[in-house]
Amino acid sequence: MKRIYRWLQHPRASLAALFGLLVVVPVCLRVANGWADPLGYLSDVGLGGALVVLLYRRPVWLAVPVVLAWGVLSLASAELVAAVGRLPTPADLHYLTDVQFMENSAGGSLANPGFAIALGLGMLLWLATRWAARARPVAPLPRHLWAVPVTCLLVHAGTQAWEPAEADEWQVFNLPHQLLAVGVGESQARIEDWLEADVVDPPVAMAGLTRLDLSGKPLLDVPGSARNVLVVALEGIPGAYLDINRRTLNPAYQEHLMPKLSAWAERGMNTPDYVLHTHQTIRGLYAMLCGDYDKLDNGTPKGVEMLTQNQRNQECLPAQLREHGFSTHYLQGAGLRFMAKDKIMPHIGFDTTLGLDWFKNPNYLDFPWGKDDKAFFEGALDYVGQLQKQPEPWMLTLLTVGTHQPYSAPAEYLERYATPKQAAVAYLDDAVDNFLAGLERQGVLKDTLVVITSDESHGIDGVRLASSWGFNLMLAPEQAQLPQVKSGVYGHVDLTASVLDYFGFPVPNALSGRSLLRDYDNGREIMSFTNGKLRYHDGNATFTECDFQQRCRSYASTGFIAERANLTDRFRGQRARQVQARASALDQSVMGSPLNQHYQFGSATVIPLQPQIKDDWADNLIGAQYLEMPKGSHTRVRLTVRSADPQQNAYIVLKTKEFEQEVLVGLPTEEMLVTPDQPLEMEFTFDNNESRKAFSFHLLGHGLGAVEVSDFSVVTEAPGQIDELDETLARLNGKPS
Repeated sequence: MKRIYRWLQHPRASLAALFGLLVVVPVCLRVANGWADPLGYLSDVGLGGALVVLLYRRPVWLAVPVVLAWGVLSLASAELVAAVGRLPTPADLHYLTDVQFMENSAGGSLANPGFAIALGLGMLLWLATRWAARARPVAPLPRHLWAVPVTCLLVHAGTQAWEPAEADEWQVFNLPHQLLAVGVGESQARIEDWLEADVVDPPVAMAGLTRLDLSGKPLLDVPGSARNVLVVALEGIPGAYLDINRRTLNPAYQEHLMPKLSAWAERGMNTPDYVLHTHQTIRGLYAMLCGDYDKLDNGTPKGVEMLTQNQRNQECLPAQLREHGFSTHYLQGAGLRFMAKDKIMPHIGFDTTLGLDWFKNPNYLDFPWGKDDKAFFEGALDYVGQLQKQPEPWMLTLLTVGTHQPYSAPAEYLERYATPKQAAVAYLDDAVDNFLAGLERQGVLKDTLVVITSDESHGIDGVRLASSWGFNLMLAPEQAQLPQVKSGVYGHVDLTASVLDYFGFPVPNALSGRSLLRDYDNGREIMSFTNGKLRYHDGNATFTECDFQQRCRSYASTGFIAERANLTDRFRGQRARQVQARASALDQSVMGSPLNQHYQFGSATVIPLQPQIKDDWADNLIGAQYLEMPKGSHTRVRLTVRSADPQQNAYIVLKTKEFEQEVLVGLPTEEMLVTPDQPLEMEFTFDNNESRKAFSFHLLGHGLGAVEVSDFSVVTEAPGQIDELDETLARLNGKPS
């Protein structure tokens, strides 16, 4: 013990402990996770070294909060990378501190427990050295030591400016360094905007992104002979998991995680260069079922916006097929209320919309988000059997949830694979294989157009563009007339037009995209926004990518998804703004402005309550999530909650969150009682002094009965418009305004 204490008192012990905590531990995490890009090591040494030099002689009361903040950011960002495959953006910092959200995403345990332990032990060791040497003066460091971290950071910045790395951001930056780079990039952009204040940007051409293009040569001489349509969306699956896509595009990634689905792909038509436009399930479903890009900026999902009008929704795929005599059905393995799928799906034309509550068969796994994939597909196969007994043709859309983090899988799969994510993918592979084999036994594949795809991509470490890489496997009765590999660039925006074109049905001009059932002689424009990067292909062999530092790079690339591409140019300023202008124009296809929002999330549905509130997401009673409210606007909310059980009371809590972190808008924080004789009626308003994005209402309840949320209206207007609305309502009610 005396030797240890003497070491702790050594004049340089504190320096060694601080260096180990701030530099060695992050570098070890990078090595352990295989984040081996040299720029990542420069980032860790540069940022960590700068903190060492800065904090070495500072008082404990000043140094400890800085080191704690650094540790929390580092651990939280490592967990988010493990959960969703990306480094946080500044907006994400709101929910990195939300314990419940992080626990739910990580499955109740840390993905990097060794890193957490090392951080804790390193912090204790450093504090012990400071305490042991508390009576001794701290020797100053040589001034030239500043040159080491400064040189690392300058080399990193220069390398990124000259030849930007194509690796994922967490392989190139640690989170504090990334936040610093974001601040520098935003400052540069403001200076450039100020210098170019008198420059008027020319309008961008949008026809290539928004028009319906059916000019290609049909692959089928006559309309398809299928009677039914089945669309299967597999949660988060990238296109690289299918062998035929890897053979075609030849990426470095060659893991064989889905051999059984790959075998089915050999029997169908595959589109290797298939683009997913955004993250988030509701946005992927909207793009594929409504032939339109969803928001490319994290604004209010267009499916939610569509609830405010009754025209564009009639042009979505289920509504169009219903007009042609199909019965239309939607079935997912999770609850429906989150993200308002209980309202959006009927609104776009589904006759029947079913979620977790429909399933009567038990789970094989205890999975927090809903049905495990084996149980889900067994239930779905029974549902298809019921549809086959109907006299009319049917359309069914299925959505799995089993390959959502925390990636649960049975023990035998976890033993066979290195990570829970790989095990969950393998479990899905077996489940979807059994499902397709069951369809074949029932004769469904003989008269059904089957499209298997994914809602979004959970990404793959080290694979370029994996977050935007989807897949489209089409199994049609006319497979002999279709190619096994469909050339060209396509994406979710093309799926609706493709299905309608297969049947020879008229395709509404309001839809965007091309038909997968046609060959085109020329390229096409297409966009995506994933992992914080805005990507645009001009259809003429130029691919452009703009990153979080507002820097854009152009590459020579005939397709969108490619293992590598040759850098041809780097730019900022007006050209970068034009890329963003295209995305902004696509964002406004449903509503021209985030103002004039009049949403109604209430309904006559009776909702059973849980005895206790366990989760702000899974237990949410309404679907008012990820709304956008412009700066300077005013929002009014009105709600009515009634007890649906004459013998039971209910207890209601309303929370508001922005980027999943609770925000205060003047609501009562205590529970509110709802009795059979007295409903909860509430109205409140709040100002949006700054723009709000990803703003969510969480209406939660518990008790032994059930409730009906008959009214939950959200109105966002300019302040003057709210006043005019008040006056109009007052006159109609005969009250003084």
